[in-house]
Amino acid sequence: MDRTVRRGSPRRGQAAVGYALLLPSLIGVGCFLLMPIAVVLWLSVHSWNLLGPIRFTGLENWRSVLGDRRFGHSLLVTSALTALVVPVQTALGFAVAAVLARRGRGGTVLRVVYALPWMCAPVAVGVVWQWVFAPTGGALNAALGRRVEWLSSPALALPAVAAVIVWMNVGYVALFFVAGIRAIPAEILDAGALDGATGWRRIRWLILPLLRPTMFFVLVTGVLSVFQTFDAVYALTRGGPDHHTDVVAMRMYSEAFEAAHPGRAAVMAVVVFAVMFTITVAQHRYFRDRTSYEY
Repeated sequence: MDRTVRRGSPRRGQAAVGYALLLPSLIGVGCFLLMPIAVVLWLSVHSWNLLGPIRFTGLENWRSVLGDRRFGHSLLVTSALTALVVPVQTALGFAVAAVLARRGRGGTVLRVVYALPWMCAPVAVGVVWQWVFAPTGGALNAALGRRVEWLSSPALALPAVAAVIVWMNVGYVALFFVAGIRAIPAEILDAGALDGATGWRRIRWLILPLLRPTMFFVLVTGVLSVFQTFDAVYALTRGGPDHHTDVVAMRMYSEAFEAAHPGRAAVMAVVVFAVMFTITVAQHRYFRDRTSYEY
């Protein structure tokens, strides 16, 4: 019996030390992840105008939101923005990475320059691009020599917002592709060159298949980022014109703070989480059997 106690004591001590080291992270996860999720779920079944008393309403908020055409429209707008942004920023990011991955002088400086737009505050970037897209005195119209209503035209507003988001994110995406390209063993590329894999064939049959783990990460984070886009849209269009850039983040902001219905906004947040989770699972299943993490 004494031997069992003596053997168990060091293990219990090691476990206690391990849990003590994990405690700060567990507190952070509990306070900044689990607690907000619990609050959102609680708010989704309550009614509150931000000032008066809170009352339980059951599924009333859910019925109201799921039957709201404006929320459905915002989901479609966000999906269209995702379809515009993610493929373009992924392709441009890979093209930039193919250049930056070449070892030479100035590579580090170029990587920093390309990443600067992503590091800038989105609201500040939106203000700058508002001047670029301004119909009178704007830099883009001055370069074109004609007046174009970039942000007030229903047909051009969403592509203009998408272009700004792509400009902000290309450098960030390129950094991950640079890391992935540089992680490919030179022996594999040399062997491919001996077999005639040069130019586009080298990219198509060697580099892109070996970059699938990076591609999976870039696509997942890209979709999640676009579905959470708020600052750039708020600075550029405020959701207009005529709700053509009314993304789900703008719709949740309007419901929670302008219409003073945080319960409805909480339901929207839960629905958006379910949509993003479904898309992420679908992407994981697609890449799961097509990806190798070992060279």
